[in-house]
Amino acid sequence: MSADPYAILGVPRTASQEEIRKAYRALAKKYHPDLNPANREAEAKFKEIANAYAILGDPEKRARFDRGEIDAEGQERPRPEYFYRDFAHGAGAGMGGGEAGFDAEEILAELFGRGARLRMRGQDIHAQIEIPFIEAYHGGVRQLALPDGGKVEVKIPAGVRNGEILRLRGKGMPGLGGGPPGDLLIEVAVAPDPRFTLKGDDIYIDQAVPLAEAVLGGRIQVPTPSGAVMVRVPPWSSSGTVLRLRGKGYPKRGGGGHGDAYVTLRITLPTPPDPELESLLRRWAEAHGEKAGKEA
Repeated sequence: MSADPYAILGVPRTASQEEIRKAYRALAKKYHPDLNPANREAEAKFKEIANAYAILGDPEKRARFDRGEIDAEGQERPRPEYFYRDFAHGAGAGMGGGEAGFDAEEILAELFGRGARLRMRGQDIHAQIEIPFIEAYHGGVRQLALPDGGKVEVKIPAGVRNGEILRLRGKGMPGLGGGPPGDLLIEVAVAPDPRFTLKGDDIYIDQAVPLAEAVLGGRIQVPTPSGAVMVRVPPWSSSGTVLRLRGKGYPKRGGGGHGDAYVTLRITLPTPPDPELESLLRRWAEAHGEKAGKEA
């Protein structure tokens, strides 16, 4: 979570705009990259200070932040469908334009002259999108709502994994002083499907099979992410028997085909209970010395 801009500038929430401006001037002069060449920590601190002033240096943004309408990065509070998290890199929101952005550049120009190096890359935007397992398998296209109210088209590659990050270059926040924009980083959350369990590139499926097919053999329909297939059940298949379906697993990374699907058979008994089947099994059990169906 981003730090409080008041804490970054070292001012209380009751500070006046002039006190905020003075605090920014002092910190910007201390940490400016021109005075700290090749000092990554100072550069990161300067960006943090610039981000904080982008919020507090603009009275309107400051008021919205105080009311909880925008976060410490100047972004609208997340919509329910998408979740915007900490910004990791680049220049602050709003630094490329608006009253606060120009005010910040004027302060730096006063401190370091008009030739001061102000070019910075824009911030990355972090978002999360949830998709069904079947869509992750096949791929697709989604529209993602951005903090500024705009929308961007996101291509979901076939075989995307849970937690995988999709990068849309140049779709982040604008840069400072003509710097390049940041990127949009989208974390994909794949919703589980009760029918399928993914392990590596292979998919595991539990499949009910009637008692008759388990004993006599037959063909049953089995769901797979690419569509239902007919599968031959060998005679005398016990519950727990595993059948392998080659090439019916998850898409492999880099377009290398698919993994396999493994179908575990689970024998089911007929419902409602069949008296004829029960009588037959009693006779079979007695003929083979089995103690079945004995009442206590």
